Amino acid sequence: MTIIIKKCTIEDLHTLQEISYETFNDTFKHQNSPENMNAYLEKAFNLKQVEKELSIISSEFFFVYFNNEIAGYLKVNTNDAQSEEMGDESLEIERIYIKTQFQKHGLGKYLLNKAVEMAMERNKKKIWLGVWEKNENAIAFYKKMGFVQTGAHSFYMGDEEQTDFIMTKILR
Repeated sequence: MTIIIKKCTIEDLHTLQEISYETFNDTFKHQNSPENMNAYLEKAFNLKQVEKELSIISSEFFFVYFNNEIAGYLKVNTNDAQSEEMGDESLEIERIYIKTQFQKHGLGKYLLNKAVEMAMERNKKKIWLGVWEKNENAIAFYKKMGFVQTGAHSFYMGDEEQTDFIMTKILR
């Protein structure tokens, strides 16, 4: 079993868009209406939006490869790229998305550890993320990895308002 993490560049634009659509859709389509899913996917992962996100200096994307196949990706934000005002001492994990067939191989933990490593290298004091309140598996994973719920914010899936828990881990 070989696991490699590689930083994404603009050359990865189309691949990043495809994996974003696939992983988000596979994870959340069963709990949301097709109309809201389609509206969100089109807004969040259209080519122009993904290209814009890739060009933000304070955002970084990383592919994770499992036995030479792209299995998922990580998106982290610092400074003003964070989706909530958490200050310069914080790093946000905006996305850890793993393709269905590669789940349960520890890849989420590899990506989470990559984010923690980046935060430590940049002298950040905490790492945080938002996770849908109904995503029980992800919440359990983050708790196991030392995150605690510190708040909540609204997330819109199409026209439906949903609640994301904000979970934080203080770094030593």
